[in-house]
Amino acid sequence: MTQPTQPQPDTTAYDPARRSKIVKHGLERAPHRWQLRTTGLDDAAIQQPFVGVVHTYGEVSPCSQSLLPQVQAAKLGIEVGGGTAREFSTVSVSDVLSQQHDGMRYSLMSREIIADSVEVVMKAQSYDALVGIGACDKTIPGLLMAMVRMNVPSLFLHGGQMLVGWHQGEQVNPLRMFEGVGRVHAGEISAAQLEDMGRNIVTTSGACPGQFSSGTAGSIAEVLGFSPLGSSGIPAAFSQRQAVARRAAEQLMANVLRDGRPLPRDLVTRKGLENAVAVVAATGGSTNATLHLPALAHEAGLSFTLADMQEVLQRTPTLASLMPGGPHVPYELHRIGGIPVVLKALLDGDFLHGDVPTLDGRLLQDALRDVAAPDGTIVRAHTDPFRASGGLVVLRGNLAPDGAVIKIAGLTRLELEGPARVFESEADALQAISARAYEEGDVLVIRNEGPHGGPGMREMLSVTSAIVGQGRGQTVALVTDGRFSGGTRGLCVGHVSPEASQGGPLALVRNGDRIRIDASQGSLALLVDESELARRKAAWSARQRPEPLSGVDEKYARLVGQADRGAVTHSGAAGTSTPV
Repeated sequence: MTQPTQPQPDTTAYDPARRSKIVKHGLERAPHRWQLRTTGLDDAAIQQPFVGVVHTYGEVSPCSQSLLPQVQAAKLGIEVGGGTAREFSTVSVSDVLSQQHDGMRYSLMSREIIADSVEVVMKAQSYDALVGIGACDKTIPGLLMAMVRMNVPSLFLHGGQMLVGWHQGEQVNPLRMFEGVGRVHAGEISAAQLEDMGRNIVTTSGACPGQFSSGTAGSIAEVLGFSPLGSSGIPAAFSQRQAVARRAAEQLMANVLRDGRPLPRDLVTRKGLENAVAVVAATGGSTNATLHLPALAHEAGLSFTLADMQEVLQRTPTLASLMPGGPHVPYELHRIGGIPVVLKALLDGDFLHGDVPTLDGRLLQDALRDVAAPDGTIVRAHTDPFRASGGLVVLRGNLAPDGAVIKIAGLTRLELEGPARVFESEADALQAISARAYEEGDVLVIRNEGPHGGPGMREMLSVTSAIVGQGRGQTVALVTDGRFSGGTRGLCVGHVSPEASQGGPLALVRNGDRIRIDASQGSLALLVDESELARRKAAWSARQRPEPLSGVDEKYARLVGQADRGAVTHSGAAGTSTPV
């Protein structure tokens, strides 16, 4: 009887320039080599691995203006490490300048455009590895999504945060500017005083200083292994960032020339994603993380939803007191050792998986062995947390069957029951809030602002800050299918899924209906009889848009999924690119 053929082990040596060979080897590639030479490369450089270096430098925001020195340092590290750097750029949107008008619909859209644009360049040019440098809110997840999609050796470098300014003898975070608008409406300060504050606290380029969306995403990149440990909290203005960028790029090249590992899909695993959720919980991070982590998982062919995050958020203590849930900014955390101090405290309490890889190939538990202990003020030990659970809570109930999210870091009140005051858009709600046309105890409902309904899932920092600025952050609640900034605080429930435009229960709420929010129990309930809700559902029809969609709006609305699964725009799979 013929014996079956035994599979033979693959003894082929890893080729660090495997992808780029298609554009530079052989007779038919003579025109390609001509064009490469016209970009300034010699034959030796053409033979080396090509490393794409993508950044979001531009003048759309202070976040993006600080990047060029780090780009140049990373390129130098690539060249010293034996690679050939190939720089290109992608888009960036300011989450501050797009607030409170239609421009905010394009912030989350830009995440997909960034990922798609990087994929297009990487595939068209056949680059062997990827460095991404960004700092604005959606640039970070967009670049990380592209890395996971491509699954080539990758490095992410956070551009850094701005330094905090001073006004009238005290340190003032820019979040106070948004809340100051509400204080003007409340008559506490004048418009001129607010404008003076805005002039006085101008400091340096960089992302907003706090554990807002950008800081949270930087922490995620560190714990997942895309970034050097301790790198995200270094201020943008510090020249130390250039040294970190160069050394990290050299490390990437060492990985590339060895065996290419770790690859992005070695990092974005179930354990890695749970670690990322734990860091968000422990630092009081942004609700936007609950959009970006499912999207990253989606790129790796994994399912990781709000339901998957809920258990990690519940079991993980709050260990860091960072703005907006506390008084400290990431630079202060950096001075005591950075995010690794939080990671080590989590690991000591068995709240973190230590057997996952880091950028330099070490296991996380080994990389954290010599990290400093918590200082007790900015970061506490796991035995003495600020809160026994994390700074984010997933809510469920008949108003959000697939989940919703609330940030409880910094809150003293975790529940509220009150009558609904319904608004069909953010603009309608902001007009009423500015006029103070609402009562304490109200539950403000803003619908039709979800991923599909917006389209684009607007961030509502102006709305939430106005409420806080008017002194009602703990006495009024907000419930929406839109999203919030990492700077949002107060009783604000977002990401309600399914969204109203898709017939979710939020579409059935009427003025005066009672809504109960209980973050301690993780519940969000519309206190209306089920038979009445069934009658409303039968009579419901989708709201007509004020004007037909076109261009990127039309494409996004057709493709985008629901918030509980990351608001992604393609089917996702583990095989979306040629593996290394």
